[in-house]
Amino acid sequence: MAKLVLSMNGVVQGEYELNQERLTIGRKPDNDIPIDNLAVSGKHALVITILDDSFLEDLGSTNGSYVNGKLVKKHALKDGDVIAIGKHELKYVNEHATADDDEFEKTMIIKPGSASAAVAAAQAAEKAVASAPTAQAAPAAAAPAGGGMPLGRLTVLNGPIAGKELELTKALITLGKPGTQVAVISRRPQGYFLTHIESDGDGKRYPVVNGEAIGAKAYQLKDSDLIELAGIKMEFSAA
Repeated sequence: MAKLVLSMNGVVQGEYELNQERLTIGRKPDNDIPIDNLAVSGKHALVITILDDSFLEDLGSTNGSYVNGKLVKKHALKDGDVIAIGKHELKYVNEHATADDDEFEKTMIIKPGSASAAVAAAQAAEKAVASAPTAQAAPAAAAPAGGGMPLGRLTVLNGPIAGKELELTKALITLGKPGTQVAVISRRPQGYFLTHIESDGDGKRYPVVNGEAIGAKAYQLKDSDLIELAGIKMEFSAA
């Protein structure tokens, strides 16, 4: 099983198995990996693990997150990668890791009334729609990427980009507004799963599907599910 090895100045301080879908790193004691150091933000970074692969995301920390000496916002972790947070290091150990950064799609920030967010989301949706005919024309070529599973899509139902569609072609797609509400949709062999990442307040304002909060565990999406996240309503469709 994949793990993170925490050390400081070469002295190992702990090992953490990546046996859960989301694992937080930060100065506050309620983090899965607490690091009591003033250079570390309260909620500093997040590690999302999907099957054999893990992805690091900086949560808007003050001093940033580094992988192999490079400042990153998001990064698909590879075996042997060293994450630097403040004066501490976390070595990622997983010889089965296969993902790359192309599989970690940029955050689609959704903010009602925000022109910049609307443009960014519209561009992402239009790009997905534009590529759809190619995928339909060559299903054999597209099959390996999804493991033979039909591609799902989201249709935005309200706000400035109502009616826009986003095809879920990536292994991991982040949705929401950082600092307000963020969730991820992951594509697995069994289907698409929605997982809560963060929200304002106590951090437990979970995404809503069909009128009910999904809670802390991953929720498997079904055709025609209605998702509410960061003030935006979306419909999930299984192609």
